[in-house]
Amino acid sequence: MSTKKDKFSIKDKNYMKLAINLAKARKGLTGENPSVGCLIVKDDKIISIGQTGYNGRPHAESSAIKNSFQDLTGAKMYVTLEPCNHYGKTPPCTKSIIKSGIKEVFYSINDIDNKVKGKSFKILTKKNVKVRRGLLKKEAIDLYDSYIINRKYRVPFVTAKIAVSKNKLIYSEKVKRITNQTSDKLSHYLRFKNDGLMISSNTLNIDNPKLNCRLNGYEKFSPKRIILDKNLNIGMNTYIYKSAKNDNTIIFHHSSNHSKIKVLKKRGINLIKSKLNTKKKFDLKTILKKLFSLGIRNLLVEGGEKLTKNMLKNRLINQFYLFESLKTLPKTKNYVIFTSSNILNRNYIIRSMISSKLAKDKITIYKR
Repeated sequence: MSTKKDKFSIKDKNYMKLAINLAKARKGLTGENPSVGCLIVKDDKIISIGQTGYNGRPHAESSAIKNSFQDLTGAKMYVTLEPCNHYGKTPPCTKSIIKSGIKEVFYSINDIDNKVKGKSFKILTKKNVKVRRGLLKKEAIDLYDSYIINRKYRVPFVTAKIAVSKNKLIYSEKVKRITNQTSDKLSHYLRFKNDGLMISSNTLNIDNPKLNCRLNGYEKFSPKRIILDKNLNIGMNTYIYKSAKNDNTIIFHHSSNHSKIKVLKKRGINLIKSKLNTKKKFDLKTILKKLFSLGIRNLLVEGGEKLTKNMLKNRLINQFYLFESLKTLPKTKNYVIFTSSNILNRNYIIRSMISSKLAKDKITIYKR
């Protein structure tokens, strides 16, 4: 049994838990910047809080300092990620901290960005600000799973979801809903938390989905719609075509149908012609990198069996939500069976299991 004394007090941990919860609330909504939570404490009282602004600015530390109506001399700051220390679109947070008179800064982990990584410690300590790192490090690493993937691999963090019936069907003709309304709300919450949503043209033309967030008050956070449509088979009567506007729709294709291209471009759809691999399919890794270059940091995939299986086999999915219903679907003339359970269990670990509406639906969350 280890006798090593924990260097952080219970109070310190509780303050950082609050900061982490502030960051979680904005996760997925801060554009290219990570979501950061910040608390300022003086005389054992929280006197100010801050979160990263929507689309990434202002930074949490700057907001917390600005929002305080008290003298910050001698105060402590608890922040989930190493404060920035360079000039970008905003001044460095380290400069604001030093100027404020804060005398002690706690942060959980170093920023993975090489422009920042580890430099704040030297800058702050040089100005007589005490810095303590590693507070709730494990929780912070989990919080920044998507940010770490973004920075390390220059691709979006990919979450996928699929709903299956008791008899393992993901599609049955004329059946619109597999899971209950509570599970559907979670699906829309995932749309709210992701800035891009990808499906195949097959799913588009069969289901005619809206791909928007329909939680009351959060409609404006609907993700960009991304369609994999090799031959530009998108139907002109689909909701996605009719509602395309303001560059909210991206279609990856490999078509030379110039008349269709002209019609889709006129509609305001961003068409991206992409090369195919030796199997005459899209190179999904290349597509993910392209989406990252377009500003997509968190991508939700609501694909059918083929797209989901392909991405799971190639470990392109970082997090997977499996919605399982107690409903049995009829095996009509056209139906699709979910066949990826073995891949999930082999390549992924179960992070958590939850149920919705008195356990009528089971939701298993897998992570790589």
